[in-house]
Amino acid sequence: MSSPSPDSLLGPADIRELAAALGVRPTKQRGQNFVIDANTVRRIVRTAEVRPDDVVVEVGPGLGSLTLALLETADRVTAVEIDDVLAAALPATIAARMPDRADRFALVHSDAMHVTELPGPAPTALVANLPYNVAVPVLLHMLDTFPSIERTLVMVQSEVADRLAAAPGNKVYGVPSVKANWYADVKRAGAIGRNVFWPAPNVDSGLVSLVRRAEPIRTTASKAEVFAVVDAAFAQRRKTLRAALAGWAGSAAAAEAALVAAGVSPQARGESLTVEEFARIAEAASARGATPARPNEESGE
Repeated sequence: MSSPSPDSLLGPADIRELAAALGVRPTKQRGQNFVIDANTVRRIVRTAEVRPDDVVVEVGPGLGSLTLALLETADRVTAVEIDDVLAAALPATIAARMPDRADRFALVHSDAMHVTELPGPAPTALVANLPYNVAVPVLLHMLDTFPSIERTLVMVQSEVADRLAAAPGNKVYGVPSVKANWYADVKRAGAIGRNVFWPAPNVDSGLVSLVRRAEPIRTTASKAEVFAVVDAAFAQRRKTLRAALAGWAGSAAAAEAALVAAGVSPQARGESLTVEEFARIAEAASARGATPARPNEESGE
């Protein structure tokens, strides 16, 4: 692999120049905040432990700051971009900045929530600066759709990072925490200051690392069945599980029966349960012939 020149990455002046040339103004609607600091994107790549043999998928590449840093290390990078103008411009930016690696880059012009296949080899890693307003559903969709993704590092709003990485018993533990943990071991992996973005957001950002479970959670219940329990438990999180799961199970008595069969106290609350315990509840309900409502699998909270 040839080494990129030191000025291959985009700095603040480069970002503003590119944006001006394209007539791009970051929009709140799409949660666009472009990273303008080369040290930050290289730090993200290091933290993500991107390897020379990795096939990385990036969601929301924007003007290409992180994309270029990923191409310095990874074998291949596929970027998924919904914005028409940004999608049209990114290949030219890659070709101009890193011509020796341009053949290792692919662009998918689409909404990441609708992507079901990617060109080239199966992705091994997901690294992205996710738009704040869709971070959780996009993350869960990508993990579910591409089981070959072993390692993930996403930059999200700090509060979202806290929720994703929260453990049972934490006050911010909820739907995102449990559903992310269905797929992976999740942890906070650092904080990112506001001044590395343009425009600077009004919120802090955090890095979240997700390493896919070596073995899926052992359960005879389907993911949809487990997620239905999770959604029901946190829809009324202040209630006991006996009460919160009554609608899902058909009655409070049926909910209690499923909980007892799963070895979970009917007086417990959802915020105290592990994903494995939610799976046991779904399994117990299924064994009793319950037919819970279909969940919103990629919902946040």
